[in-house]
Amino acid sequence: MSKLKSKNEYEKTGAFKFFRWLSGTKDPYVGEVEMQAQKEKVVPDATIIERMSEAQMLRDKVYDTQHNKLLHAFNRIYIIAAVIFCIALVGLLLVTVSYLPPTGDPSNPANNTVAERYIEQGLEETGALNIVSGMILTYRAFDTFGETNVLFIATCCVMILLMIDDELLKKQEVKNDRRFEPKNDMILQGVAFVLCPIIFIFGIYIILNGHLSPGGGFSGGAIMGAGLILYVCSFGFKKTQQFFNEHIYKIAKITALCMYGLIGTYFYMTGANGIENHIPLGIAGHILSSGIILPINICVGLEVACTMYAFYALFRRGGL
Repeated sequence: MSKLKSKNEYEKTGAFKFFRWLSGTKDPYVGEVEMQAQKEKVVPDATIIERMSEAQMLRDKVYDTQHNKLLHAFNRIYIIAAVIFCIALVGLLLVTVSYLPPTGDPSNPANNTVAERYIEQGLEETGALNIVSGMILTYRAFDTFGETNVLFIATCCVMILLMIDDELLKKQEVKNDRRFEPKNDMILQGVAFVLCPIIFIFGIYIILNGHLSPGGGFSGGAIMGAGLILYVCSFGFKKTQQFFNEHIYKIAKITALCMYGLIGTYFYMTGANGIENHIPLGIAGHILSSGIILPINICVGLEVACTMYAFYALFRRGGL
């Protein structure tokens, strides 16, 4: 059996040096050949203008845009086709509108049984005094879940495009810690110190009372997101990360979406199969009522608040 070598002994072997060179972690020229850092090449403005002029002259000579009969014919056909398409589209829309039922007709879609069901039996079936919340979070909860997924996917796409590596972000902040925010603006910080707690409390109130009054997860989450943005503009990212950093952001955002999915799945499965739903509706008008609406409002509120803050932070500094 071969003897197990220590790390120091293995680093002195030729195999370690070879595989290090093979993986690209060791540059054989560093320390062996005299090397000087290259200076950035600066192209004079006159040269750039000259090259652009030469490129335009070459294009005109090759394609001969002034005397090219085929190009002129294509442009005419393109304009005629565009006009015909616009006229056809307008005509199609006018014909479609002409088939709409007349105003006041009892058979209009606005007077069908679905709207009557929402208004007449919405309180009994959802337990929500707010008819809009009862509709979008129970009858149309699947649509709302899709909208919440759109927010999650949009944030992921922005993170993929704009997220900066943590080590690079730390180096940038060490050089200039407050280059993203006003440098200790006393007026802004004083106003934010008073308003931010009020904004957060008001946002929580809007979320928790979404089934009792106008509001809900989307509007309450937007208010809380605005409060986070005001706080980070006033006090900076370093202080904001003391209570809301990337780790907390990921937990809140992923947990909210998963909880919504689990609650919604249970609600869909029981309703689609005629099985009794064991989530109590409670007493209408009480804070703990309306079945699945209250927890879903909380999930949506967290999702919207995290999305607003993430968009701002990523476009501002490339990180959360």
